[in-house]
Amino acid sequence: MKKRTGAMIWAVALGVLQACDSNGIIRSGVDRPVDPAPPVDSTRARQCSNGMAGSYPCRGIDLVSYLTGEEIGLTRGLVNDMWGWTDPLTGTEWALVGHQQGTAFVSLADPRNPLFVGLLPKTEAASASVWRDIKVYRNHAFIVSDGAGPHGMQVFDLTRLRRVANPPETFEATALYDGIHSAHNIVINEETGYAYAVGSNGGGDSCGGGLHMIDIRDPVNPGFAGCFADTSTGRGNTGYTHDAMCVVYRGPDVEHRGREICFGSNETALSIADVSDKTAPVALASASYPNVAYSHQGWLDEAQEYLYMNDEFDEAFAMVSGTRTIVWDVRDLDDPIPAMDFIGNTQATDHNLYIVGNLMYQSNYLAGLRVVSIAARENPVEIAFFDHSPDDSNEAGLNFGGWSNYPFFESGVIGATSMRGGVFFVRLAAGTAPLN
Repeated sequence: MKKRTGAMIWAVALGVLQACDSNGIIRSGVDRPVDPAPPVDSTRARQCSNGMAGSYPCRGIDLVSYLTGEEIGLTRGLVNDMWGWTDPLTGTEWALVGHQQGTAFVSLADPRNPLFVGLLPKTEAASASVWRDIKVYRNHAFIVSDGAGPHGMQVFDLTRLRRVANPPETFEATALYDGIHSAHNIVINEETGYAYAVGSNGGGDSCGGGLHMIDIRDPVNPGFAGCFADTSTGRGNTGYTHDAMCVVYRGPDVEHRGREICFGSNETALSIADVSDKTAPVALASASYPNVAYSHQGWLDEAQEYLYMNDEFDEAFAMVSGTRTIVWDVRDLDDPIPAMDFIGNTQATDHNLYIVGNLMYQSNYLAGLRVVSIAARENPVEIAFFDHSPDDSNEAGLNFGGWSNYPFFESGVIGATSMRGGVFFVRLAAGTAPLN
């Protein structure tokens, strides 16, 4: 049987769930022209007042600015993932925004007036793809794409952004790792200097779609370090990992402290592995949960006691009553327990989420950015939202809405991508704070 990649699985689900336009014609997310964001006035900044920030429904989140897909170099297709970088020399915060044609670099030196500085196009031999993923290590961006053929992992020296005289500039990659062709995501442990391409397919050793481990301690000379795949997980029993988080473990499980641990969202289960020795990684545990549809992505709390996971298809397949986040108790790494389901305020399909302190930032396809207090780890409460897809009904489905967000800037500016709308920059309104 031919192995299914993450791109193939997503495409199958999309074929089932994608919506028709007002004329009843199915509109392809790969080939359609980019739709402009709904208009606001020319300043674009708007406080959230009486449930609206300009044209956008909100609660507790102000609109700082936004750029449409066209304004970040996209001529056809969709915006996807994003990450961020803070220049250690200048202090400037940068949004690194993926779309079907490449990676856009946006200066937030003045967040009310973001500046598109340039574009790193996709690898020349690659195909345009709706999937792109970006992470950062030692002032370099590492970029992969899924369903893109021989794309490889691009490496880009971000300090080059300081020297752009006439933006926008078209860049070339600083280096290219060709040990894989396509990959769904790239995971980086900045503390150890290792990257983990997950959902790899084509070229080199795909590691069954599990962790393709890459030594990036010398960022411009990445080297293959090994594979890990827990074959008890994944829809094809290959250990396919859709996304992961890898950390040096400092949590409560004393037996594993100081080890490098990866938490994988593996389609059918949570996978926990010790990858300290890249030549002999060890599966510690795997566990599933009721009504699993597609274990998509997850993030640890800062104490490394709980992991919050989204399931991408459970809402659309009517397996749950609303947007569900699975809260895992991972205080014993050898025995992770699904502690509870947090059901959000809409039925929207959830996508990427990240955690800073006691706040969880969730990107949901048709409900935008939702901010949830996890001060009580097993009792999350939504405290704020910004819906950058205001014409949608917050229903379940993969209808080209919110993809990802980046809440880690020290300034408090939060980036959030909308597949059709572009990239939005928002911040929590004064007085919006975690529940104690």
